[in-house]
Amino acid sequence: MSLPSPRSEQAYCEVSAIEAGQIELPDDLILSNATPGAITTAPSLSFLIQHSKNGHKLLFDLGIRHDWQNYPPAVVENIRMCNRVEVTEDVVQSLAKGGLSPSDINIICLSHCHFDHVGDTTPFTQSEFVVGGDTKLLFNPGYPVNPDSTFAADLLPLGRTRYLSAEEEWQAVGPLPRGYDFYGDGSLYIIDAPGHLAGHLNVLVRTSADGGWLYLAGDSAHHWNLITGESDIAVQNHCCEHDDKALAEKHIERIKALWKMPRVRVLLAHDEPWYKVNKGGSQFWPGKISSL
Repeated sequence: MSLPSPRSEQAYCEVSAIEAGQIELPDDLILSNATPGAITTAPSLSFLIQHSKNGHKLLFDLGIRHDWQNYPPAVVENIRMCNRVEVTEDVVQSLAKGGLSPSDINIICLSHCHFDHVGDTTPFTQSEFVVGGDTKLLFNPGYPVNPDSTFAADLLPLGRTRYLSAEEEWQAVGPLPRGYDFYGDGSLYIIDAPGHLAGHLNVLVRTSADGGWLYLAGDSAHHWNLITGESDIAVQNHCCEHDDKALAEKHIERIKALWKMPRVRVLLAHDEPWYKVNKGGSQFWPGKISSL
């Protein structure tokens, strides 16, 4: 089982990490063998993906909004009680460090619609949004029609949101059974990543013309110990951070297989070990993540 071989004059993408806030993750909510009371302060990473030939700019996730008090009330309560956040730079501020503004972004692909991934969509008035098809199920209805919903009804712009449906030309990509060749040239695959939340997506990016890859795993795993097998997904009081634990575990096994392949880098949305090493460095915009 291998990833697609490079074509003649193969297109690829350059990827830059984007600062987009930090979040406190109680370990016992994500790891089965967590130390009681331990909390991991992790980034909520966004990624700028730039196509080598057409210059398209795609953002994968938007992190946390600076004015988090403007999330739906149920989210604000969760932040205050469980997942405290700190946003010294949001996505818009981080993009500006390299001379980009929201109007420069062609596509925003959201891994899913939890608050620490959707940021503030309103500045991106010219971008097309791409989400998983089942994302529609989350807004039935959204806030404020349903005052208890954690999903704002106006989060995704009408007329500028593309829901990737079952009718798309999905194909197997290495160990991943459902990938969508977004640009049609093998440079970027949007991956159906079930288990965490309805419509959850990952992205597999070709980072060089000769065979380097980067896999952006979103919230498929909240901690590297779930990839290495040092821990299992936590279940607390019959509650799990994933909507479907069995599907999430199956997808983690696929990521593990991908991770073991040559020249493949895997990054999590909340990749605390990687962030600790690379924060403020050349892997962050206006720099770029080095290709393997």
